[in-house]
Parts: sequence; C-alpha cells; structure tokens
Amino acid sequence: MVTKTPDPQPFAGLTPEVVLDAAAAVGLGPDGRMFALNSYENRVYQLGTDDRQLVLKFYRPARWSDAQITEEHQFTAQLAAAQLAVSAPLVIDGQTLLRYHEFRFAAFPWMRGRPPELDAPEARQMLGRSLARLHQVGAQAAFSVRPRIDVERLGWHARRQVLASALLPEALHERYAAVSAALLEQVSESFSAAGALREIRIHGDCHLGNLLWDEHGPVFVDLDDCATGVRVQDLWMLLSGSPPEQQRQWSELLEGYLQFGELDFRELRLIEPLRSLRMLHHAAWVTHRWRDPAFPRAFPWMGEPRYWEGYLQDLVEQIDAIQDPPLLQGR
Repeated sequence: MVTKTPDPQPFAGLTPEVVLDAAAAVGLGPDGRMFALNSYENRVYQLGTDDRQLVLKFYRPARWSDAQITEEHQFTAQLAAAQLAVSAPLVIDGQTLLRYHEFRFAAFPWMRGRPPELDAPEARQMLGRSLARLHQVGAQAAFSVRPRIDVERLGWHARRQVLASALLPEALHERYAAVSAALLEQVSESFSAAGALREIRIHGDCHLGNLLWDEHGPVFVDLDDCATGVRVQDLWMLLSGSPPEQQRQWSELLEGYLQFGELDFRELRLIEPLRSLRMLHHAAWVTHRWRDPAFPRAFPWMGEPRYWEGYLQDLVEQIDAIQDPPLLQGR
C-alpha cells in the first residue's frame, strides 16, 4: 500500500485574519480576541465573542473524512445529553462540521477547568465513575466509519510508515524491521489468546492531556481519536509510576469504575500489547508528519540516531513485558 505524502504545511493559509473571518462567517461574532492553543494534529484557537468564550478547532485536511468527524460529533453530543462533562460542538444552522474556504472546522464552548490532580482524595474513583458512564453511552450504539483500535492500523501499518521514513537511520533499519515484527507477532498472539472481547465506542486517547478538572470532577475536552475498541484502552494510560504505585492507582480507578460499569478482566492481558501499539503508532505519526514544521519543533530528538537506539531498546523490553504476567488484577 502506498501512503500519500502529507501536505507539509496544510495550515499555511490559516492566518489569524482567516480564523476570525471563519468565525464571523458562521455568525459567532468574534470580538478580535484570539489565542492559539496547543495542538499538533489540528489547529485550535480560544476565541472571544460578543457574549462568551469559544474554541475553534480546524481539522487537518485528509486525516478524517467528513463522515468520521460527524460520528465523533454525534458521540460527543450523546455524552453531553447523558450529562457527562464533555466539550460538545455547537450546532450552527443544523451543522456541527463547518466550512470556510478550504478549511473544515467546529466551534466548541470554552470549558473551564484545571489540570487533573489524580492523587487528590477520591479523584481516581471519580474519574473511574465518569469513564464507566462514558462507556455506558459508548455501548448503546456502534460506530460505522470511525477506526478500530487494532493491530493492523496501529501496528503493521505504523511499522511500514517508519520503515519508509528517512528519519529512521539506515544503520538501524534492519534491526527495527526485525524487532518491530517480533513485537507485533507477540501483540497479535496476545489478542488471539484473549479471545472474543466486546468492543464499544471509546474515547480512544484518554490521557491526562485530554482531561480537565472542575469543581464537579473530570471534563473530557477532546474526542478527536474516538474509536471502536476494548474498554481498558481508556483506563491504562491513566496509570504511571512504579508497579506498586500503578497497582494502587488501578485499585482506586477500578473502585469507581465498577460502581457504574463492568469490565471483562481478560482485557487486562492486553494492556502491554496496547502500550506497544501506541509506541509503534506514535513513532509512525511523527515520522509521517515530519515535513509539517510544527513537528520538528515539538519532537526534535526524533531526528537524532540516539533517540532511535533508545526507542529500539524500549521495543525489545516490550516483548518481555507482554510475556510477563499482568501487573494489574481484577476482582
């Protein structure tokens, strides 16, 4: 399969004037205040209007189809209707996916909050309850066109992208090919051994950078990577630290989750395989976007051979981690 080379500067024409004009064209009444928010894949701006603060998100061309973005918006709206704290796009003239010249964008309410502090009392239990409620909504219907969390897309396809990239040093090309193939064989065997697991609509990229915390608890601010997958994909990225620390964090998160949801504990054997897929996909994502000037600025170390040497060692360690007994246990 031939991968189309992405536009190296897909947002070159998205000047501040264009952002303000786009907002005005759909009747949002911008007052001239605008602040660029941190985002690599898309371009996101906090915008002042006549009566409120908004967030405008301009979608990277050719990443998601209109239908895939619309499914994301529909899922987010369903979560909001279930009274989950989530940033759902505004409906303007019957549409959530808007257009201005060549750009596709959506407008969201500005969600107030602070970075989550999960070591605060009851914080992980509260987050677990919110994720269980999110999964309750996710299980009520299925995506038709959003992607799946699977070995082919996040693993083998990602591997092909890295092998085709000039960022991978030639001296490490053969070793990366061998190590990544061995790792993916282990990942595939793990998914097969886990058996048939129910997949639902999930957040898909549930890490602390996609969460805020307000006076009521967690706020989900970005579902750009929502997908079909197993529930544990939305749980494991919230754990960090030493094995005992992760076990304590898991106990707290699970305590809250099981108050509103259920979990097939066979999924716990997929945490290291899912971590492996994320590692492979992240490297492929950066190499695929490298010609976009935002990426060398954000990830300069990926242009250095020593990064790839360390990354290969991490992949080798993942092979061992998959073969070890699961760190986390169910009830």
